[in-house]
Formats: sequence, C-alpha cells, structure tokens
Amino acid sequence: MKSFALSLVFISSAALLPAQSGSASAAQQVQVHEQRAHQLLSEKKPELAIKEFAAVVALDPNNLDAQANLGVLLFFQKNYASAEPHLRAAVDQKPDLLKIRALLGMCEHRLGKTAAAETDLQAVMRGLDDANVRLQVGLELIEIYTASQDMVKAAGVVETLRKSNPADPKVLYAAYRIYSDLTNEALLSLAVDAPASGQMYQAMAHELSRQRDASGAIADYRKALAADPNLPGIHYELAEALHASDDVKLKSEAEQEYKLAVAANSTDEKAITRLGDIEAEKGDLDRSATYYTQALAFDPNDADASIGLARVYSEKGDPHSALPLLERVIMADPSNELAHYRLSSVYRALNRPDDSKREVDVYKTLRAMKEKLRQVYKDMKIGDDKAVDETK
Repeated sequence: MKSFALSLVFISSAALLPAQSGSASAAQQVQVHEQRAHQLLSEKKPELAIKEFAAVVALDPNNLDAQANLGVLLFFQKNYASAEPHLRAAVDQKPDLLKIRALLGMCEHRLGKTAAAETDLQAVMRGLDDANVRLQVGLELIEIYTASQDMVKAAGVVETLRKSNPADPKVLYAAYRIYSDLTNEALLSLAVDAPASGQMYQAMAHELSRQRDASGAIADYRKALAADPNLPGIHYELAEALHASDDVKLKSEAEQEYKLAVAANSTDEKAITRLGDIEAEKGDLDRSATYYTQALAFDPNDADASIGLARVYSEKGDPHSALPLLERVIMADPSNELAHYRLSSVYRALNRPDDSKREVDVYKTLRAMKEKLRQVYKDMKIGDDKAVDETK
C-alpha cells in the first residue's frame, strides 16, 4: 500500500479557490488552514495535517481539496469509517477523480460495503493510468469476486493484471488460486454431470500425468478412447503418455497413436513433429526431416519442429541451414533451453567459439533454473510435464 499511497496526487489548494460562502474572515481562515495543511504534508506530518484539513471542512464542507486530502490521510491511518464520507464527498463533487474513487472503493471494501466497493472499483479499473493504483484496484476486485465465488469475473481481472504485471508475485499467486479453483470446479461438475464420459476419463488422465503416474494416466486415456473414440486430441495425449513411459513395450505403441492422431487431424503439427522425433531416434534423418518440414508447413513457428529440423541439418553436417531455425526459436522464446543447447553446437561447428560459449552459459543458467523448478514440483508432489532431459 505504500507504493499506492505515493502514487496518489493530492489536489493542490493553489489550483482551487476556497469557497466564498460566509464572511470574509471565514474565507481567510480556510485559506490559512489550507496553507498550514499543505505545509505539514510537505514536512511529512500527516497527523497534524489531518487537523488542519478537518478545520477547513468544518468551515467549508464543499472544499474539494480538503475533503479529498482528509479522506486520503484518514484512509492511510486505517480510519476507514471516518475516511469514507470525505472520499465520497470529493467524488460526488468531481466524479473524474479516479484515484480518489479507487480509494473510496477500497475503503468501502474494508467496511464491508461490498456492493458499493465493487461498483466504485469497477468504474475506475479501466481508466486508471497509474500502474500501482490499477494493480491495487485489481487485487481488491479479485478479493471481492472470489469471496462471492464469481471466478469468471476474477479470471478476467487477473488476466488484465498479468498483461501489465507479468512478474508480480501477488498477481501470479492470484492467478494460481483462481485457475486452480476453476479447474477444481470444472472437474467436480464433470464428475457429477458426466462421470462415465470420455471427457471425465481424459481429465483424470491429465491429472494423473501431472502427478507422474504414467501407468494410471495411460489406463484412463484408454478408457476415454473406449468411451468416445472421436474425442479431440485423445490419440495425441495417449501417445504422449506412452512415449514418456519407461516401459519399452508401451513406448513402442506411441508411434501408432501419433499416426492415428494425424489420421484424425491431418494438420496436427504436434503429432507430426513427434513422428519426426521417433524417426530421428531410429536414425532415419531423411524421414524425420520430411515430418519436421511437413509440421512447419502447418505452423512455421512450431518450436519443436524447428529444433528437430535443425538437429537433422546439424547431424548431416549443414550448420548453416540449422542456424536460422534455432535463432528464430530463441527470438520467440529466449527461455527455450534446448534451443540454446543446440545453437551452441551449431556455433561451434561454424567456428564461432565466443557465441558457442555464450549459448552454453545461457543453457546452464536455464538448466539450473529448471532443476530448481523440478525440486519445487517434487516438494509439492506435482509432476512437471516438461521436466525431462531433452538434451539427449
């Protein structure tokens, strides 16, 4: 809240003439109290400034400067009940004071006036140009929506916040909680409304995959396929589970499932890329290159297909053709660990040792980060779907 407080712009009394209702002496008193209040603010003495603004309001209830500043100061002293009427008085006089209205909404939220808080916070969310204030308003709205179990609205706000605050831990945590709740809610509804559906088994298989229960996931993918052979993506998902299995027999079944995925959707570049990977594992570089090229024809930005084709070029002794493929992948996603690893080899083959060393260093850094993440998942007992050694 400190950063939020600093972002508020107090209304300057120099820009607002004191009200002239009453005697000249009253107007003079207003001016004296205002000057003292702003002087005390500049000296960082908010408690004394509150008394001066209160004196102004007592003399001139329509004084916008005093009402707004008094409301703000009382709010940050956590005196919400006293702050609210002053903030409301300022907003009633000048509705376009978005920061003051944002503070009013937060004040109402703390006082349990949820409906009024939601109205005021919603009204200012899109118009605020101050990132700190917008962040706080968004987080307040998320609290309100999650408390009322309106997860759809909460998800909408968190997506807005993620665009402007992609690395803020408060936003990321809010996103984690909201999406987890949405996932659990959808899974529960699926279990109640369609317990024997292909989608139910598919969802269960996905959860088991996340928990690294490969055999359980494969069993549920098969049940999903039996319940509904036309489930979108089911052959690809089953193939992925089979291909990741440590069981040689199960692993060997993946190729047929990938082919069935392509038969069901001829533009499935992910399945086509995996067929390229399988051919590369067999040592058939020409067939793997055919698959990778086909996948890239459907999606030129497919990172896996680009890395796979770059590997083929490298193993065929053509690093010049591999170079642009890997550079394009890294330009789109600088965190792609495998692309950096492959690129280091390409630079080495092109006799560019400094560039090769740089890519190795980046790869090692990303690898270390990935290991830390793997440990986090392990501690949480959640499977990391991507935590495999892709450099082999």
